[in-house]
Amino acid sequence: MSNTKILDETRNIMRYAHYSIHTERAYCEWIAKYIHFHHMQTRENLFIEPKKKVEDYLTYLAVQANVAASTQSQAFNALVFLYKQVLKQPLEDIKATRSHKTQRIPVVLTREEVKQILSLLENTSGLLAKLLYGCGLRITEAVRLRVQDIDYGYKQITVRNGKGMKDRVTPFPEIIAPLLTNHLQRVKAIHNQDLANGYGTVYLPHALARKYPNAEQEWNWQYVFPSKKLSKDPRSGITRRHHTDQSVVNKAIKKVVENLGITKKVSAHTFRHSFATHLLQRGTDIRTIQSLLGHKDLETTMIYTHVLKQGGEGVVSPLDDL
Repeated sequence: MSNTKILDETRNIMRYAHYSIHTERAYCEWIAKYIHFHHMQTRENLFIEPKKKVEDYLTYLAVQANVAASTQSQAFNALVFLYKQVLKQPLEDIKATRSHKTQRIPVVLTREEVKQILSLLENTSGLLAKLLYGCGLRITEAVRLRVQDIDYGYKQITVRNGKGMKDRVTPFPEIIAPLLTNHLQRVKAIHNQDLANGYGTVYLPHALARKYPNAEQEWNWQYVFPSKKLSKDPRSGITRRHHTDQSVVNKAIKKVVENLGITKKVSAHTFRHSFATHLLQRGTDIRTIQSLLGHKDLETTMIYTHVLKQGGEGVVSPLDDL
């Protein structure tokens, strides 16, 4: 069976439902692997004992492929989507060997280590790292920030469509306001040049591009951290300036950490862990931290109490205390 048609159907449905391109790619990859695993030759094969097929595949991932629990869960979600949304035959009562989920304590930097790393990170990577630590952002949330998401007056950043498609606000470190202002002046100059060259549009979520035809060119919708190069959108085919790639930041962080001789495994996400832990050390209430991080369950946030368990009021970005 050619995977093309079933995968095209899956992509179309996911795009209509506004799934991210990363989720779309991951789901299609898992569906293709599932079809290949069972050597299915026709579409009808998908409807023959689907429950057993899915259980066998998930068990294979856990027992033989030895994948992580999160990886198996992603595969499961992809197959649930396939059968429920594409094939219109929802799966029920799936029983398969599940990968063991290990609770790991996150890597956290000391305040001095954060200070050392931030002092050596330069340009866009340095500014991004300051936002990661100062606001507790995920790297994907940071690179997707739009100009209008930053509120200098209320000293806060609005994270749009974060994990779970939820919005939230987090404190904006006043100390980097001048740096960000200078950065945005350069970004606006690039945007104006793009407009002069017949480009200057930006990807807009959902149907906003149709609802507001001129919004994609407006300054307030532009990415705070645009890519250095124009590129073709894989979905629309439109040439535009996307946001910077998160790998650029991680590479810069890795290089600085190695030069400093820090032996901890540090990535962009480590600054988010450090943000939460340092707030706890300062006495910020765990529920407040849960809200700032955008965690659905308090249990997820509680992992940071391995450092210190205490309560408190008032939230100021820990970056302002460095």
